[in-house]
Amino acid sequence: MARILLIDDDELLLQTMREMLESVGHDVATAGDGNAGLALVENDRFDLVITDIIMPDKEGIETIHELTTAHPEIPIIAISGGSRMGPLDSYLPTAKAFGARRTLAKPFRLKELLATVSEILAGGTAAMPTQS
Repeated sequence: MARILLIDDDELLLQTMREMLESVGHDVATAGDGNAGLALVENDRFDLVITDIIMPDKEGIETIHELTTAHPEIPIIAISGGSRMGPLDSYLPTAKAFGARRTLAKPFRLKELLATVSEILAGGTAAMPTQS
């Protein structure tokens, strides 16, 4: 199966996604922010990166931009629930503009995550609307 990097500052969500992806055979690494995630990408090979948008230190849009610049071959799924500072609908389209292949709005169903991961790993590149 695939080697997947999850980047999110929500430890519970990170662990839940990791367990779900590992349960279907994926090898999963995790990072709590964009800086840690980018460091892992420089030292390991990943088939897919899933990143939150709103995080401390290095947030998701900047992380997506740096990943797509340095490693355009790695597909990215952006996830976000918005924040107190702005509506959700502004973050996920911005993530797509910076190179995310897919976006998922929190809260999402884990089966939506698995379906999206499977499609991307199978080579799916067509635009897919943001999930709610």
